[in-house]
Amino acid sequence: LKEAAEAGRVGDTVSVSGTFRSGAQEHFYLETNGTVAVPSESDTNLTIYASTQAPTKTQNFCASTTGTPASKVVVRMKRMGGGFGGKETRSVFVSCAAAIAAKRSCRPVRVVLPRDVDMSTSGTRHTFLSTYKASAQVTEDGAKITAMEIQLYNNAGWAMDLSGPVADRALFHVDNVYNIPNLRASAVCCKTAIGANTAFRGFGGPQGMAAIEHVMDHLAVACDVPIDAFRRTNMYKKGDSTHFGTIIGNNNISGKWNVPSMWNRLYEELNYEGRRSETDKFNAENKWIKRGLCMLPTKFGIAFTAKYMNQGGALVHVYTDGTVLVSHGGTEMGQGLHTKVCQVAAQAFGIPVEDVYVNDSSTDKVANTIPTAASMSTDMYGMATLDACRQILGRLDPVKAKLGPDASFAEVANAAFMSRIDLSAHGFFRLDDSRCGYDFAAAKPDDVGADVPENSWKGQPFNYFTQGVAFCEVEIDVLSGNHRTIRSDCLVDVGSSINPAIDIGQIEGAFIQGMGWSTIEEVVYSDDDHTWVRPRAKLFTTGPGTYKIPAFNDVPETFNVGLMEDVDNPFAVHSSKAIGEPPFFLGASVFYAIKDAVQSARKAFGKSGYFEMRMPATSERIRLHCSDEIASAAIAKVCGGDDGGDHDDAMKKAVEHYQPHGSY
Repeated sequence: LKEAAEAGRVGDTVSVSGTFRSGAQEHFYLETNGTVAVPSESDTNLTIYASTQAPTKTQNFCASTTGTPASKVVVRMKRMGGGFGGKETRSVFVSCAAAIAAKRSCRPVRVVLPRDVDMSTSGTRHTFLSTYKASAQVTEDGAKITAMEIQLYNNAGWAMDLSGPVADRALFHVDNVYNIPNLRASAVCCKTAIGANTAFRGFGGPQGMAAIEHVMDHLAVACDVPIDAFRRTNMYKKGDSTHFGTIIGNNNISGKWNVPSMWNRLYEELNYEGRRSETDKFNAENKWIKRGLCMLPTKFGIAFTAKYMNQGGALVHVYTDGTVLVSHGGTEMGQGLHTKVCQVAAQAFGIPVEDVYVNDSSTDKVANTIPTAASMSTDMYGMATLDACRQILGRLDPVKAKLGPDASFAEVANAAFMSRIDLSAHGFFRLDDSRCGYDFAAAKPDDVGADVPENSWKGQPFNYFTQGVAFCEVEIDVLSGNHRTIRSDCLVDVGSSINPAIDIGQIEGAFIQGMGWSTIEEVVYSDDDHTWVRPRAKLFTTGPGTYKIPAFNDVPETFNVGLMEDVDNPFAVHSSKAIGEPPFFLGASVFYAIKDAVQSARKAFGKSGYFEMRMPATSERIRLHCSDEIASAAIAKVCGGDDGGDHDDAMKKAVEHYQPHGSY
């Protein structure tokens, strides 16, 4: 293999190796974890009002810790002030504490965590360390990636929590949208002294995609080809198979493959080449202000990777005045789930959406529920609601035929009641066995043909992919390290949207949250880089004074979101697609645009070539990676050298490879 420095000749194979780190992220939901536990029937029954994504999990743990049968513990959840995955498991200990106190005292007990306690105990997004080796072959029109070996290490904290499934999803997304003919990926959950880390929007997928995007950038620099062209050249084409055996673009398996056409559309509509020329001209004319561009694609697999979790139930009541009450197993945390379920029921019965009401999520109405996570809730509970509606409609058909087409739904419902017809139904949905479940340990059968994709015999981990492309333009101040996002454009395939307003809002929110993760949100612990925080492993960033989430001034100055037209999805309710998590990684386009701007600054100061820029791209990292004479002198001083003189080779190497401090 040719070394990176020798790249350039057609036919050469270029190899690279290195590391990459992505940081943690605090959920920072508006409402911290809180529970009210109310005993009844003396102390034999408990009603738990909890801010949780997992009512059944809360029910089971409260029952276990208090020695109460689960049938006598009811968990009710009306709505949360945000969750983002942080209340999938880490809300349970708060509810258990309240339940035990209520059981012992026979009085209602309320527990609400202060912000600093919530942040210290509830865990964060997992930090990831990636080590890799990769190669690409230089071609006449760019370069094609040929192989990659990558190891992912996630910081689990002191307990496993959901670190295993997070690592699994990172492995499933470590290809992003790129066809890597020879790929070996592994993941390890590392036990450390910090609090247990947990689920967060994307659930390991963004960390896996961030790793491959870093590798793509490294290879593009080594092969001396533009990164945007390198991304486009190496995208999956219809008929390619992923490293886990799913065939891309097969309408019966993964659905239509839209990323290349979406990329081409944005590239042309935004005049990317013209913008690149303008950016290069701007950078040539400005020493201390630099601009950068990025186009970033994504695909996100939709399904729980644990097969048994792909199920959901709903309870539908039709009343004699023609109104409808729905209870389902999902929880509302601001993502619009209840609104979409109302729309599904309203469309099924042919009534205004105002006549449908979704009650609180309660374990005595829909039992044995699955946590609201993995972007699967509309798919599961929309279909379960539709199933219940169809059962009722089947009973109403004879009544409608008797009353005639002009009868209102209220008249039909009342006539059915008078005819002793059941106006309630329990609906249920489970994803087909062939469309979920992946067994990493499954052995290759002896009768598998040579044309069968590698690992396809282990199962189908995802029902389909939600896909998207983002463009971003940023400007950095070399002297301060500050940045501003000039423009962002997102184009997302959400199938046939049930509610475009909600979906666009979800895209906007996910983008901003992904932007925060990759730029300004930095979690700091007491560790080797922060010895001034005591004791070791103590969280320092325990509130808005030390932890910064995106604010109004951080929003892109021009922000456009579009939904792909004329697309459907036969694998979900009303041909829609899940939207909660998939757009999150598009926010990282801000990070890669910043890196592009930093690359321009480094080039101006004589520092061309590859460099590792870790997430998040804080002002400190941007400032020091620009490698101007001021930054280099400051780094040399930190490394123990003379900030005003020439440096020996060892010091020059230390300055070149210096990384700003961070908790990983």
